[in-house]
Formats: sequence, C-alpha cells, structure tokens
Amino acid sequence: MYGTGEELYSVDNKQEKFDGVVPNLEKRYKETDSEYVMREIEGYMNIVTCPACKGKRLRPEVLGVTFGGTSIADVVGFSIETAAVFFESLQTIKPVKSVKMVKGKSVEPLLSEREQKISGQALREIVIRLKNLVEVGLGYLTLDRAAITLSGGELQRVRLATQLGTDLTGVIYILDEPSVGLHPRDNDKLIDALKKLRDQGNTVIVVEHDEATIEAADYVIDMGPGAGTFGGKIVAEGTPAEIKRDKNSMTGRYMTGKEQIPVPAKYRRGNGKSLVIKGATEFNLKNVTVRIPLGMLVCVTGVSGSGKSTLIIDILSKALARKFYRAKDIPGAHKEIKGMNDIDKVISIDQSPIGRTPRSNPATYTGVFTAIRDLFTEVPEAKMKGYDAGKFSFNVKGGGRCEACSGEGLVRIEMQFLPDVYIDCTECGGKRYNAEALEIRYKDKTIADILEMSVEAAASFFTDQPLINDKLTVLNEVGLGYLKLGQSATTLSGGEAQRVKLATELSRRATGRTLYILDEPTTGLHFDDIKRLLGVLNQLVEKGNTVLIIEHNLDVIKSADWIIDMGPEGGNGGGTVVAEGTPRDVLKAKGSRTAEYLRKVLKALPVKVKVKA
Repeated sequence: MYGTGEELYSVDNKQEKFDGVVPNLEKRYKETDSEYVMREIEGYMNIVTCPACKGKRLRPEVLGVTFGGTSIADVVGFSIETAAVFFESLQTIKPVKSVKMVKGKSVEPLLSEREQKISGQALREIVIRLKNLVEVGLGYLTLDRAAITLSGGELQRVRLATQLGTDLTGVIYILDEPSVGLHPRDNDKLIDALKKLRDQGNTVIVVEHDEATIEAADYVIDMGPGAGTFGGKIVAEGTPAEIKRDKNSMTGRYMTGKEQIPVPAKYRRGNGKSLVIKGATEFNLKNVTVRIPLGMLVCVTGVSGSGKSTLIIDILSKALARKFYRAKDIPGAHKEIKGMNDIDKVISIDQSPIGRTPRSNPATYTGVFTAIRDLFTEVPEAKMKGYDAGKFSFNVKGGGRCEACSGEGLVRIEMQFLPDVYIDCTECGGKRYNAEALEIRYKDKTIADILEMSVEAAASFFTDQPLINDKLTVLNEVGLGYLKLGQSATTLSGGEAQRVKLATELSRRATGRTLYILDEPTTGLHFDDIKRLLGVLNQLVEKGNTVLIIEHNLDVIKSADWIIDMGPEGGNGGGTVVAEGTPRDVLKAKGSRTAEYLRKVLKALPVKVKVKA
C-alpha cells in the first residue's frame, strides 16, 4: 500500500523500488488536470478536520486578532442569524466612559469609541447583508458553509438576498421554485422578501408549485393541462381568485378543495419494531435519541437547518450503508443505532443526477433500454444481418451508433469564456444512430423513434411486453409519464432524477423489510403529482416496508403515520426533537413550528382516528 520507501527489492535479480498504491494515487491526484480523474481518486479518500488548525483554516497569529472580542474563525462559524445579532450589538452599543449599562448590569464596552467610528459604515453594510439573508430563510446557514454543499434553492435565495440590498427599480426578477427546501414558516419570510422587491418597483416572475406563494401572487398563469407533450398551453390566467373559479385549472381545483389529497382516516401501527438512534451529536444535534417505528410512513419535519438531514442522511443512512453494503462513508457522531437487524436492506434515494453525460437517460438508468435493444435483435431483418444488442447501443464503439457524435446526438461547441453550447449532430440529425441501425424497425418504429417516445406513450406501445411495460408503468405512476425515454440525464431536475431512482427501486422485488429513505421527493411536483406519489409510497408500506421521508410539504406530512419534528429553530437554535407521534399527537406539541401550519390543513381530521393494524 505504501511501497518500499527508500528500500529496494529484487525482481529477476534486479534491484527495484516500488512507490506503493497510496503514494502513487496521491501523486496522480496532485499532478492531474482532469476533473474525472480527480473524482475517481477522491472515491478512495475521506475528508477529515485539519489537525493543525482544527478546521479554522488560519495560522495562530491571524487568529490572535479579534474584533469585538471574537476572532474571524469564530465569526464565520456563527450561523447567519447569530452573526446578524452579533454585529448589530456592536453597532448599537455605545460606551459610556469605560463601562455601560445593559439591563441594569455594568459591562465593559466591546468596542472603544475610536473603533466604533472606524467600523461604523462597515458594520451597517454587514448587518444589512446578513438581515437580507435571514429574510429569505437562510438564517440557519453558517457563514463558512461551502457553496458546493448548498442546494439549488439555497443558492437561489443567496442571490435573491444580494438583490434585496441593491435598491434597484424597473428590474424583472425570474425565480425557479425558490421555496424548495423551505419549511412553511421560512417560506413566509421568502414571500415577504419577494413582495419587498415588487414594492420597490420591480417585476417578480416565479415558477412555483407552493400554494402559499400562488395565493400571495398578484397574477397567476396556469400551464397545462398535462406535462411534457401533454402540456404547453395556458389553461387559466388571472388573480388567484380567478384561477380558483376557472373550471379548466387543475391548480384552481386543488386550491379550492374540489380536488384534494385526502387526510388518512387511519394510522398504521407498524410491525412493533423500531430503529433507535442514540446520542446523536453531529453538527447542531444536541445528544438526540430518537425512535423510528418500522412498517410505517414516517416523516421527519422541522424548520430549515433544524438537523433533519444530519440525523437521517449523515448518521442513519451512512451507518446503514456501512452495515449492509460496506460503504466507506463515515457516519456522523452518535453513540449507537439499535434495531438494524430488523431490516434487511436500505435504499437511500437522493436528488443527485442519474448521469453526468447526455448519453445517460431514464431508459438506460432503469434498465428498460436493455430489454428494448433485445427486442430489436429479434426482428427477422436484424437476425438475417447478424446484429446483436450492441448494434442498438449508442454507447458501444463500432456498433450502430453515430461515430460523429459518439452516440450523444449532440455536438459540443466550446465557447471559451462562455458556457459550452450543444447542437444537434449534423451527421445523424440528433438520432444518435447510423443508417444501418435505423433500417431495423419494430412495429414500424426505429430505435431512435422509441427513444423519442414519452414514458406514457411507450408504456402503451409495449403493452405486450410485460418486462418493459411494468417498469414504464411505475415511471408513469411516480408522475414522470411526460419524460422522453431518451431524455438526457443532464436536463432532469433534482426532483425528476430522484423519482427516476424511486421508480427503478419500485420495479424491483421488495423484501417487505426494506427501509426507503427519501429527501424531499415532492420537489418540483404539482398537487396532483404529489397525490400520485403518495399512492406509490403507501403501496410500499402496505407490503411491510418502511418509508422514511425528510419533507416540508404539508400534504405529505398530514399523510404520514408518524412524525418526528426537529427544532425548534434552525442552526444552533435547533438540533432537538420537539415533537413525535401521529399527526394528531404533533398538533398538541408546544414550540413546534410544524404544528402551527399543520393545524390549518388538518381541519378535516376526525376527532377520533383509527389505527390500522
């Protein structure tokens, strides 16, 4: 592993020196310019805190410089909300001689009069910027949080906060689902921030599924009636009240309650077994011990930054992956997890891409394309010409793919300092295949025609092929009927990628003892799509499996059998379990931010709720 060092060893009577695997990888990592090679080698690495600076990044002499009694490393370790309070206190406190009175107590001034004069303008600017970040619901983030770890919604809100401080007018702002990853409480702050931009004389255009955001809008344009090739039309437009009255609007019907996701009349009891996470202390978790009942639909809720992902993804998911799959990721700090033997498989479905190149698509990821290619090899003309499955693959060199674009159907044009541009390949016209492969037809369709079909159309086309039809039907059930089979993975949103993964797992045989972990699966989903998704997840639970969801969507939360509510706030103000139990149990919890909003959607909940065995 580490080679011979300076020592030599004999090979065929010659003295040789061997570098070793680890030094060789370290050398290649330092010398390479290829991101691909770096990612491959990083697969054998773990990130650990620097032992010299203890993660503070700076030398001791720099850390010795303080402002307001605090070093720069300590300040960037604050949450944005804490930092705002800290800098505001420096700004507002004015020393009286050498001491000042705060709530009747005499304390030394944090800043001298000279320091206050020097820093006054800078402090005002810092406080304004921090408060803008708090206004858009990002108060829980720490100032030194790496940008690469932020979700798309968080990055978008950081940019929005930047705009709040500019005082520009006459600007059109376009936001794509800014509510992603936000608790309803934080979403209210975001809506207020958007209204502030509007009131400054700007136009704010928001692409959104969130009901509170739609209700707050001055004007709504409702697209549809379906998705993908089934949509593309304006079905209704006007004020929220006008949308609700429009019979053609599916959105309006859900907002008025004519269509709705029903509140469960019964809660499942589960199988009597549980996973118990003991003594969780990673990040902001405060020695948390929590029980996750098995055989139920379980929701983990709480305001943004309350510790949900840390508890479920960083601790539970990684610990289970190490046990079942010998994964190398190290779980977050905790004492132990009990009950792992009561499940036999864990499937964690996140929103990472299903592929990084245009060649990856839903058909290849789900495995349905393998069966489709096998069908084409059975066509009599293909048999006569001796074509195998490789002839119908756009990944196999020298087969039936178009070599001009390497089977991508697109050609990349480098634009130097601008983003690369992709255009249809001039040789194949974007079809990915050469003329030989396109001569073979199944039911009068070429392999390229099949890839251009929507999932829903393809499911109908392959009704006589159970292996293919079953997988496509599951994709349709999770609300992806509009996707094209050959749609590039790079064009899928995080929510779509997650549902493709979910459909892939659903099409496999369930053991009845599987734990499914999903992180905000409703991202990018309309009310009607959420209804369909819940139907699929409930099918999994009915088979004895456990579905564990991190979620902010109230329609999903109200449909759970069991809720674990984290909080009460984000960042340092969170990290504890503030409520757990059935939705009705959580309603009674004091200090639960989720309970405040859950009460509004559970008005139809019967006084007595039955419990399903």
